[in-house]
Amino acid sequence: MSFFDYVKDRRILALIVVVLALMVLDYRFGLHLGIEFAGGTQIPVTLEHSVNPNQTTQIISILQQRLSTFGLKEITVEGIGSSEMLIEIPTVNQSEIQSTINLIQSQGQFQGIVNGKVALDGTSILSGSVGASQPVVSGNNVSWSVNFYITQQAAEQFAKVVLGQANKPIYMFLDRPSSAIILLNSSLLGSALGTSQQQEITDLQNVLQLGNQTIPLEVANPGYSNWKELYPFFQANRDKYRNVLLQNNTPGYIVSNLTALNYTINNVTGVNMTPSFQAVSNATIGSIEVLNSWPAVGLLTAPILNPGITNGNLSESYTISGAAPSTLSLPAQVTYADQQSKLVQSVLTGGALPVQVIVGTPTVTQPTLGAQFERISIIALVLAVVAVSIVIALRYRKGFLIAPILLTTLAELFIILSVIGLIGTIDLAAIAGMIAVIGTGVDAQIIISDEILRRGSDSTMKIRLNNAFYVVYADAFLLMIAMLPLFFSTSLVSVIGFSESTIIGALLGAFVTRPSYGAILSRHYSNEVGKNA
Repeated sequence: MSFFDYVKDRRILALIVVVLALMVLDYRFGLHLGIEFAGGTQIPVTLEHSVNPNQTTQIISILQQRLSTFGLKEITVEGIGSSEMLIEIPTVNQSEIQSTINLIQSQGQFQGIVNGKVALDGTSILSGSVGASQPVVSGNNVSWSVNFYITQQAAEQFAKVVLGQANKPIYMFLDRPSSAIILLNSSLLGSALGTSQQQEITDLQNVLQLGNQTIPLEVANPGYSNWKELYPFFQANRDKYRNVLLQNNTPGYIVSNLTALNYTINNVTGVNMTPSFQAVSNATIGSIEVLNSWPAVGLLTAPILNPGITNGNLSESYTISGAAPSTLSLPAQVTYADQQSKLVQSVLTGGALPVQVIVGTPTVTQPTLGAQFERISIIALVLAVVAVSIVIALRYRKGFLIAPILLTTLAELFIILSVIGLIGTIDLAAIAGMIAVIGTGVDAQIIISDEILRRGSDSTMKIRLNNAFYVVYADAFLLMIAMLPLFFSTSLVSVIGFSESTIIGALLGAFVTRPSYGAILSRHYSNEVGKNA
């Protein structure tokens, strides 16, 4: 029989069409390789406490949305049990890994506070309204901004809180600390703007005011010479507060004292612990110094309230803005501003996490090692195909069987790789599943071959082939049922890819490749039956 005689069969034609269509899609969009092959980083995350399945799904959704908005592609977030997660990102760049970790750790609780009252919070923001602007370069300074809209109800609440607060700052916090005390070294105060150190301390205390959630501020002398005077306050409040934020070069004996009081120590870099003040001036207030940002407590910016929005009028559009540190070079400032605006946009878009998260040590797979994994996996797949072909050929001792077995098996592998690579990620677990599919495919090929090679007329061959496919469909159905618990598992992350490729392979085998294999054999041997009749 000629090639065109085989192609006339719709089952064989369907396989060819599927393969050609996937070739086009692969060329157009490319395949998504997992960390094991392309290189990347796995970041383990531990939740503060166990969560239920609904909360797990919520956390996964929030983190995926944050990281995707931030510009990371092909990220995966998987739950492991009820208190752990594994995040995979396709990068080994240390700065990007650290930025990702910072983004993961962000609780995502946004608050706009005026005169010690919450004027805005994260629930006020309209979904889909958050947008980051490009960094703006003005001379040697670079600024960033993120715009968003709020609900009508939130606008009414905002108008009430800011009424009569013209020319006062609105302190915009992201992840403002809770149940915390701040231990600040006075050497970080005293700006070049001329404001006294005591005035700056007063400004900081005003920023930290929020009803019964006010954050205490304890100021240490340079060298922490007044620690003995400060210690009684920490001792008296150890049951009220859990955390202490302090500079990462704080003397060890102070850290030991606080740890002995059962405080959790949050080390903050000197840069983040240093509050940033800026001069603000207008015709009404003259020139004053205002606390603009303080990374240690999540203060992003503190714009002055325009009198036009403090007279009861409603506004639904707002902006969070900030500036890159002037100590950086201009290109570094642009990079910083771009990263900061994306960070804020991602957290505001992604929402708040229901629990605190603890990020573990990232595991990095270099691209060179990934290439080695890829080479070994290809060899394993080829060996599996060859082994299956040899088994079938030896079983039946018919050379004709080798070609259709190789063609349909290779086509099946290609289709599985393409489907997983286009809609998901090809990883080692998926490759293991493909090898398993090749092995289980022997059963179907033997059943089909046995029925077709039995002697009989062309009509009885069709009946026997239908009987064979009854078994093939039943096996595929049972295999999918067995794999479904693994596919939906949140505690066995590493086997999800295995179950995914196994299920896809079972479906393809039952409805595409096995029918094609049966069609090739039935056409070939029915033709022989006709010749011998």
